[in-house]
Amino acid sequence: MKINIILFVIFGFIIAYTGCKDTTTGIDSKTIPSSNVSFGEYIAPVFLTKCANRGCHEDATKAGGISLTTWVGATDPNIVVEGHPEDSPLVWSIDGVSGFSPMPPPGYPPLTVNQISGIKTWIQEGAKND
Repeated sequence: MKINIILFVIFGFIIAYTGCKDTTTGIDSKTIPSSNVSFGEYIAPVFLTKCANRGCHEDATKAGGISLTTWVGATDPNIVVEGHPEDSPLVWSIDGVSGFSPMPPPGYPPLTVNQISGIKTWIQEGAKND
């Protein structure tokens, strides 16, 4: 009986340990290419890790009325002008343009230079849902 319990505990630990994947690990080291930027592969993980999982821009709170958990939310015409990152308030915020709240706000892990460049490229390429 004790062996069954021990095996059950060990088996449960193995399943829990191998079944849990920390999607935030390595987000800053994942290189976003300079062209053909996929929303699903590159941009969504950044938005989910750096913007939504912090309790700010997810569906429940929608800080500033913005949710970045889906492509629909990330391409809201109030924040993204497809094909024109220079005209997109989302870019103005991540660039820290005067008059716009800097994103992420002070005290939160910043976006990397590569992430910022990747977001701009994705918008320049039409902010596609791919």
